[in-house]
Amino acid sequence: MKANPDFLPHLRHTLAHLLASAVLELYPDALPTIGPAIDNGFYYDFQFSTPISDKDLPKIEKKMEKILSTWLAFSHREVSESEAKKIFKGNPYKLELIDEIVSKNEKITLYKCGDFEDLCRGGHLEHPAAEIKPGSFKLTRTAGAYWRGDEKNAMLTRIYGLAFETKEKLDEYEEMLVEAEKRDHRKLGKELGLFTFDEDVGPGLPLWLPNGTVIVEELEKLAKETEFRHGYSRVRTPNIAKESMYIKSGHLPYYEESMFPPMEYEGGKYYLKAMNCPHHHKIFDSSLRSYKELPLRLAEYGTCYRHEKSGELFGLMRVRMLEMNDAHIYCTEEQFADEFRAVNEMYLHYFKTFGIGKYIMRFSTHDPKKLGQKYVNDPVLWKKTEDMVRQVLIDSKIPYVEVANEAAFYGPKIDVQVWSAIGREFTLATNQVDFAVPARFGLTYIDSDGTKKTPLCIHRAPLGTHERFIGFLIEHYGGNFPLWLAPTQVSIVPVGEAHHDIASDLYQKLHALGIRTTIDLSKEGFGKKIRNAKMSRAPYFIIIGDKDAAVHKATLESRDAGQIGQLTAEEIIEKLKVEISTRK
Repeated sequence: MKANPDFLPHLRHTLAHLLASAVLELYPDALPTIGPAIDNGFYYDFQFSTPISDKDLPKIEKKMEKILSTWLAFSHREVSESEAKKIFKGNPYKLELIDEIVSKNEKITLYKCGDFEDLCRGGHLEHPAAEIKPGSFKLTRTAGAYWRGDEKNAMLTRIYGLAFETKEKLDEYEEMLVEAEKRDHRKLGKELGLFTFDEDVGPGLPLWLPNGTVIVEELEKLAKETEFRHGYSRVRTPNIAKESMYIKSGHLPYYEESMFPPMEYEGGKYYLKAMNCPHHHKIFDSSLRSYKELPLRLAEYGTCYRHEKSGELFGLMRVRMLEMNDAHIYCTEEQFADEFRAVNEMYLHYFKTFGIGKYIMRFSTHDPKKLGQKYVNDPVLWKKTEDMVRQVLIDSKIPYVEVANEAAFYGPKIDVQVWSAIGREFTLATNQVDFAVPARFGLTYIDSDGTKKTPLCIHRAPLGTHERFIGFLIEHYGGNFPLWLAPTQVSIVPVGEAHHDIASDLYQKLHALGIRTTIDLSKEGFGKKIRNAKMSRAPYFIIIGDKDAAVHKATLESRDAGQIGQLTAEEIIEKLKVEISTRK
């Protein structure tokens, strides 16, 4: 039997109602506000007269379990504005929601189960008591939350819960959370000396330490090599630009809230670069283009700045300065399918390189009702480009889901969702089609018939930003980076002073080849030296003792596979060179 895709969201939404019912039984003067389903469960926001904390959650959860046995079936009804306001007269939050529903000319619907009735659009399990399995949900924590997410509004108490189809799946998820905590990129980033933040520099502005910079530069090297093979040309652009360019691109009208405030200079306004595309459009427009030059692929690891709210900043995952693996492909309509397919194939190449086994393309389309507001007002081109993208995905047999009303303002886009080694989902990168902005910039090429035509533009960033991608990789690898990416690739540990000369000679050979190597020539005991070396998470350790020296060899040990055995310096070097060059 095919699984019902709505079961989980309906389960979680039902449990949000059940939570509100339990809270009102225990705290009759509490004011419930909103309670949606979320990716791993549900939450509900309340205004409490007496504060509650995590210590109160077991009591609330127990009440939910007791009430659940009486929740046999949901019912719903439509009510008038006056009737709804009468029912919720003591709750200003619900009254505000009612006014909003009325302003949109929508129906006011109430859903009831047991003794609890709530203002709701629907989306529940029909028979909760029969469909919700014992032990399949759990309240996890409380948090402060502003009403409607606006810091100018009242602070409410949010109660979070987890919910899955069965107790076994909930247990699996909780085990994953425990493992994720061990792999938290902020914790490991500090332990491994990868990056730091400083208040004098500013929140959301990471400082890359030497070890982290190694990873940044190795990723950039990978991207440059890959893009060179695929015919990209590299460019570099300024970190600021005049207001007029961002007005022309449409970013100021559609994107201003995500840009830093302007700087007044020489009688005009300049903005920090929030995206690379307008600059690349100017490079395309710097000379007369012929159809023979297309597709033209311009790539840049451009530094961009985003005005993220303080409450939304999160380690490397949400920052205000980001280095983006960006490129823009200018092509004809006839070339589009091959170019878009090639970009997707590049994603697949990277997934294989990093051992990413689970992924899906999230294809975002527009909402026709929001043309001219959220989206460029050109319904013909919207349909045409969305059909083109959809067909490429189908022909390529790449797994995808289609989501309405999440496109970029200038065209449809694909967000690449990946899962780390422990099963956590991340939004990694984006791939967008732009049919509108090239025309705004007057970009043209001379076609084979001598006429001027406007190119299509594909925006793509397969590795996303250094910040987000490295945050993902830290968790994905648990800090145990593969040899080619590891800040320290080899750690040499001589057993005693008698072995220092041999160890130093091998260190010099590895260092001369660009292999990132450390050597411990301290007077510490051998056991402590080994412990210190393993703390670096180096993929390989080279140990040199009397037995090794006697046969002019060294003992090679793998962090992941254990002891490999005695090898000559030449054999060690060859093994490392092959593994690094192939990025195994």
